[in-house]
Amino acid sequence: MAREKPHMNLVFIGHVDHGKSTTVGRVLYDSGAIDEQTLKKLREEAEKLGKATFEFAFMMDRMKEERERGVTIDVAHKDFQTQKYYFTIIDAPGHKDFVKNMITGASQADAAVLVVAAPDGVMAQTKEHAFLARTLGIKQLIVAINKMDAVNYDEKKFNEVKEQVANLLKAIGYKPDQIPFIPISAYKGDNVVKKSENMSWYKGPTLIEALDQLQEPEKPTDKPLRLPVQDVYSITGIGTVPVGRVETGVMKVGDKVTFNPPGVSGEVKSIEMHHQPMQQAEPGDNIGFNVRGVGKNDIKRGDVCGPADHPPTVVKEFTAQVVILQHPSAIAPGYTPVFHAHTAQVACTVTELVKKLDPRTGQVLEENPKFLKTGDVAIVKIVPTKPMVIEKASEFPPLGRFAIRDMGMTVGAGLVLDVVPKQ
Repeated sequence: MAREKPHMNLVFIGHVDHGKSTTVGRVLYDSGAIDEQTLKKLREEAEKLGKATFEFAFMMDRMKEERERGVTIDVAHKDFQTQKYYFTIIDAPGHKDFVKNMITGASQADAAVLVVAAPDGVMAQTKEHAFLARTLGIKQLIVAINKMDAVNYDEKKFNEVKEQVANLLKAIGYKPDQIPFIPISAYKGDNVVKKSENMSWYKGPTLIEALDQLQEPEKPTDKPLRLPVQDVYSITGIGTVPVGRVETGVMKVGDKVTFNPPGVSGEVKSIEMHHQPMQQAEPGDNIGFNVRGVGKNDIKRGDVCGPADHPPTVVKEFTAQVVILQHPSAIAPGYTPVFHAHTAQVACTVTELVKKLDPRTGQVLEENPKFLKTGDVAIVKIVPTKPMVIEKASEFPPLGRFAIRDMGMTVGAGLVLDVVPKQ
């Protein structure tokens, strides 16, 4: 069996009407991930709705309108392969979903494609999405300047928009000279998978070629072990078997480990993945493992396993950068919603609003604001109402992100900047 291609998670970002879905559709179709038949079905549905040009967009969006009209199109394929990589597209149709998926997903994006329409250039969401990608630690970016067919494949227009986008990216901390800018028409298929005959002036890579030039994400095997517990089973003849995904570090049979917050320790007796025993597990592995000396009632979902000599951090309080996605009124100190971090769900109190930031640049707008409302980005202090493991995002990225839930919706999301450990 050939070695599997390295896997990458990819997110498409950009302003709402700039053609993200169409670009994704074109990538999937031209790379053979979906077939002519699926495309035909999409085209027929699109024509029925009088939207003949939307077949690609349809593919990724199951929009409200679609459900209202009883149109159901389910395209399961979100995966495609290039010569070098196996990609999964993190689906982020709506702005709010996008942020939620980006932060809480087990699927943190390794790279982003920023889609900007040539006729419009940089718009509000172009700025916000780029800033969020940067805030959430997406280091690799590709810029696709789309709808080149709508500006007659004009090189001058491309260069204008390219400069606009480059200035924006530079302002938020990306290095534009290390980022490919590709003129495409997702609808017509120019420079997505196939080289365009309409833009002979462009000498760079197609979108697919640029994807192959991305750097493979490093597995954080050199960091201490962190494994958030998803479930705990009791298996006859084996004993207590916690299940979860290794986020950082390596777990080996024989390791001495500690589960926090409960503070119980033991020795790893066995590890298995897909019912196969293994001697060690690495980041990305979903495993079940048995620990000598740990009972079924000692640990639960939301606890985190780490090395006994570098146990997961139980926090007294933490400082985070948060973005408020939607809140019917305002958020002030004392607000206590539920924080979802890795597999834990803990009610936490926002104790202090330190400063409000400009969501497009990260510059400080206001020190100690009285309240926060929808759309605000701020640095805040937070105190969990019960023992909780959370880590600095700079040290353990997967354990340093969280979503804030309240009233049945995702109110906000954030990134842990600093922690005060519980003594």
